[in-house]
Amino acid sequence: MYAVIEEGGGQRMVRKDDVILIDLMSEGNVKPGTAVTFDKVLVISAGDGKAAGKVGLPYLSGAKVTAEVVEGLVKGDKIYIHKFRRRKGYRRKTGHRQKYTKVKITGITG
Repeated sequence: MYAVIEEGGGQRMVRKDDVILIDLMSEGNVKPGTAVTFDKVLVISAGDGKAAGKVGLPYLSGAKVTAEVVEGLVKGDKIYIHKFRRRKGYRRKTGHRQKYTKVKITGITG
């Protein structure tokens, strides 16, 4: 069984016991073990190949995906941005490191 949820401006396909990174919650101060609910469920598939799945327009009513926080603050990879103008002596190098919350999917209902 899998579900497609909307989170952080994008869509993600999740299954039970998947560990995913989501946008930072509560500035990283959330405790491990805290329950998280995703209400914006787009698709739920039975996964057995026999039963048809459910598709929402745009969301399924009454469907939800529950998760549990594994780690409150996880840092992503460092990304470097280079700016360069030829023949002008202009060079800039900046960086960015995204912060995430790691959660484990515990259940899919709907």
